[in-house]
Amino acid sequence: MIQKPADTEQPIHDLLAERWSGRAIDPDIAVSEEQIISLTEAARWAPSCSGEEPWRYLLCNKFTDKAAWDKAFASLAPGNQTWAKDAPLLILAASATGFREKDKSNPWVGHDTGAANLSLCLQATAMGLVSHQMGGYDPDKMREAFDIPDHIKLWSMIAIGHPAPLDNLTEEQMERELKPRERRPLQQQFFHGQWPTAE
Repeated sequence: MIQKPADTEQPIHDLLAERWSGRAIDPDIAVSEEQIISLTEAARWAPSCSGEEPWRYLLCNKFTDKAAWDKAFASLAPGNQTWAKDAPLLILAASATGFREKDKSNPWVGHDTGAANLSLCLQATAMGLVSHQMGGYDPDKMREAFDIPDHIKLWSMIAIGHPAPLDNLTEEQMERELKPRERRPLQQQFFHGQWPTAE
């Protein structure tokens, strides 16, 4: 797998620096059941408001349930389909929207599910797997294809697989894969003591 560690202003943990959203995935190697359990355990132990654990994940494994994988793949935007076709595992990240013990909505489910997603993706990095979160999919298609109830909020799709040589990619994908990683300067996003007047 190509290495693209973050170019940070100060050192951060290697696991954080090395996590990135690759597209070159080996279509011939399954993500094992043991690996899937490790990924889901990582997400399960993420923090959440009042310990609600609102996240719900639908795992579609090409090697064990091709029909489910095909339905998930059909929901992806065409641009994502061009490379995600090689991912053996497609995961829908979703969440229950209400508190379990109270008859009211939980406004923190997106925050909490995002934390669980990152935990899952960091675990994938630690295991030498590729993880790539996608907003480019049709939630309505997923809801209809899998009969997902309305009270479940759908957030993103995540492709997981083993790394592959970059020559599996198209020229455009290769260019994006090799493009240097960039972030906005710290001072544009983190403010000490007061909110900036220009924001």
